[in-house]
Amino acid sequence: MANLFPNIDWMDLLWATGETLYMTLVALIGTLILGTILGLFIYLSAPGNLWDNKIVYSITAGFVNIFRAIPFIILIFLILPLTVFLFGTFRGPTAALPALILGSAPFYGRLVEIALREVDHGVIEAAKAMGAKTSTIIFKVLLKESMPALVSGLTVTAIALIGYTAVAGSIGAGGLGDYAYFYGFTRRDMDIVYVCTLLIVLIVFIFQFIGDVITKKIDKR
Repeated sequence: MANLFPNIDWMDLLWATGETLYMTLVALIGTLILGTILGLFIYLSAPGNLWDNKIVYSITAGFVNIFRAIPFIILIFLILPLTVFLFGTFRGPTAALPALILGSAPFYGRLVEIALREVDHGVIEAAKAMGAKTSTIIFKVLLKESMPALVSGLTVTAIALIGYTAVAGSIGAGGLGDYAYFYGFTRRDMDIVYVCTLLIVLIVFIFQFIGDVITKKIDKR
């Protein structure tokens, strides 16, 4: 191995892999929470739906559209003051989390909205006719019926997040992107770049496999 990859410090590589997984998993949890809330607000406040509120719909949809339109690398720089305020630094995997969540939650929010729109309105009307509360309709009908699509959307978002961590790594967030850029590309040690790329691809395949298994398991159609 030393002959094939002479420039790799395997402990550093292991640490960088752990940082990538840490950023992805923590940001994915934040994305799941914020994205689900955004998607629910867009869907529920849309004309003809349960809350039907043009102001709430316009604000939420506007927030989602604006943050989806901002390239991730620019978003990192835009929220640097917030990052420094929260963590005292803009470097390191934890400092990258606000940008990762704000960059991916609007994307997932739209996927949540699309999934909710696919739920049969007849099921919703039946629940309303039986006197179900709005909270019951949300948790027992909308989210339950759309769960396969929500998990599938979360899988897509997780894979996008892995790519975001690599971008964040290029400005000092840590992880495989950081290791590949600063220790590989800038020093022209391309064996580091190749191994980091292979590890990122492997992580993507693992997340996709897990997401597919869960989706098939909960999809009763």
